[in-house]
Amino acid sequence: MTLPIDLPKILAIVRRIAMEAGKVIMDIYESDFSVELKNDKSPLTPADIAANQMIVEALRTNFPYYAILSEESKDDINRLDNDHCFIVDPLDGTKEFIHRNGEFTINIALAHQNKAVLGVVYAPVLQHLYYAYKGGSAFFEDGKVHSKRPLHVSDRTDHLIALRSRSHSQPNEVYLFEKHKHQIDCVISMGSSLKGCLIAAGEADIYYRFGLTSEWDTAAMQCVVEEAGGIFLQTDGTPMRYNRKDILNRLGFCVLNRADNIWI
Repeated sequence: MTLPIDLPKILAIVRRIAMEAGKVIMDIYESDFSVELKNDKSPLTPADIAANQMIVEALRTNFPYYAILSEESKDDINRLDNDHCFIVDPLDGTKEFIHRNGEFTINIALAHQNKAVLGVVYAPVLQHLYYAYKGGSAFFEDGKVHSKRPLHVSDRTDHLIALRSRSHSQPNEVYLFEKHKHQIDCVISMGSSLKGCLIAAGEADIYYRFGLTSEWDTAAMQCVVEEAGGIFLQTDGTPMRYNRKDILNRLGFCVLNRADNIWI
């Protein structure tokens, strides 16, 4: 896939931005912080706001001609006329942040002509960094031990490790896992886009999500998963598109290690 943009150069900048945002978040994580409720009753912390401000300002400085869609910023519908759009969740897993269990991430993706072509997912407590760009493979860096390795999904079709959302599980998932329980060894609940990254790393195999999510919940991890050899589809089998007028992922999605595990 040849793109008229320098993805390796963009990735280097976005990785740095994500890690700097991680420092902003950790300063608040280690303090006494307040929690508010947004109009949709989802929680909002000072970390969401501070990380969003830092990331958006950095992206605008480095990429002034690219559009930005971010969870904590007002949506500028002019982004629909731009072939390049960054899709940002400054703190994916706010509930996990509040519970201080470490299962939250910073998600930054780049969509080019409605496809996720670059993704960075950073878990600041764990110091785990996952990243990829189209045609460039996917990688994992562990900041605690200063290691780096390529990512690749597993080839398992039985004895599967299934993942589900810690905070947003749906009855459809329970039914699906029960129907295929003979193939599943265990089901693990976890927060944020770490679930997709674990599948990219071969540490888990399947993740089905039937509830509503938004573009910023999926774009970055989708690129990581696909470049690691995995599958990311909507639950009707169609590709996920980005920089849409309707930002909600209304059909749900599945993240899989291989096509044999498509159960829908």
